[in-house]
Amino acid sequence: MKYIKDFKEGDRIFDIYLCKHKQPAVTKNGKAYENVILQDKTGTIDAKVWEPNNPGIGDYDTMDYIEVYGDVTNFLGTLQVSVKRIRVCREGEYNAADYLPVSSKNIDEMYQELVSLIRSIQNSYLRQLLEAFFVEDSDFVKVFCNSSAAKTVHHGFVGGLLEHTLSVTKLCDYYCSAYPILKRDLLLTAAMCHDIGKTREISAFPANDYTDEGQLLGHIVMGAQMVAGKAAKIKDFPDSLLTQVEHCILAHHGKYEYGSPKVPAIIEALALNYADDTDAKLETFKEILENNADNAGWFGYNRLFDSNLRASRLQ
Repeated sequence: MKYIKDFKEGDRIFDIYLCKHKQPAVTKNGKAYENVILQDKTGTIDAKVWEPNNPGIGDYDTMDYIEVYGDVTNFLGTLQVSVKRIRVCREGEYNAADYLPVSSKNIDEMYQELVSLIRSIQNSYLRQLLEAFFVEDSDFVKVFCNSSAAKTVHHGFVGGLLEHTLSVTKLCDYYCSAYPILKRDLLLTAAMCHDIGKTREISAFPANDYTDEGQLLGHIVMGAQMVAGKAAKIKDFPDSLLTQVEHCILAHHGKYEYGSPKVPAIIEALALNYADDTDAKLETFKEILENNADNAGWFGYNRLFDSNLRASRLQ
C-alpha cells in the first residue's frame, strides 16, 4: 500500500485507509461536503469528499476501513486528499497493523528496562507500589504498553505511553546523579506513575480518543487516584510518602494554566515537571522534523513553540 507519509502533491491514490474521523460540513456557497481524516500507521491526512451524494461514495462511517480513490492536493501549504470514490472494506481485506502508528522502539525491550528500574528502587513501599502496577497487574500492563501518551501532539502511537514514561524516568535518573539532593526512589516512582491516568483518559486504538472519564477528570487527577487505590492495599504504606507521590503527579504539568491542580512544592516535583516537559517537547519537535524531511526551508509558525521552525544545518 502507499503510506500517507509518502504522499506527494499530484499523487493519485487507490488504497485502503482507516476513516479516523468523518464530519459533514457546508461551503460558503451552501454546498454540502464531508471532512474526513484518513489514517495509517505512518500518520493522518485531511481529506474532503466534495460530492458526498455521488453514487461512487459508499455508505461509510468513522472507524471504518475504506478503499479510497482520489487525488493528493495542496491547500495553503498542507497536503490533503480530494476523494472521488469510497468503498467500505470487509474484514480480511486489510491488516489492522498497517493502520495503527507504532513506536519505532521495541515495546518488550522498553518494558523490561522499566521493570529493571523498578528493581533498583530501595524503598520497600515504593517498590511494592510500582510492582502492583507494572508487574502484578497484567491487565494494566497490557493497556499501558499499548497506549499512546496523547491523542495528538507527542507520542501519539502504540507504545507511546511506555516510551514517554521510560524516557522521563531515565531523565529523572540522570537528574539524581547530577543533583544528589533529589530523593531518587521518590522521583523515579513519581516519574513511572505520572501519566498512568492516560490509560483511562484516552481510549484504545484505533479510536485513541478522550473517554468520558478523561474529559471530566483528566489523567492527572485519575493518576493520583490510581496511586492512592494501589497504596491502600499495601500494609502500613506511610501517609506522608503517599502524599508526596501524589503531589508530584498533581504538579507534573508545572503551572495551573497547563492543567496542573498544584504547582511543584518539593524539589522532586520540580524535577519531574522539567523531565516531562523536556521529553514531550523534544519528541514533538522530532516528529515535526520527520514530517518535514523533504522541506529544506522553514516549516512555518508552530503555536506550541511560539516560533517559526526549521531543521538545523551543518555547513
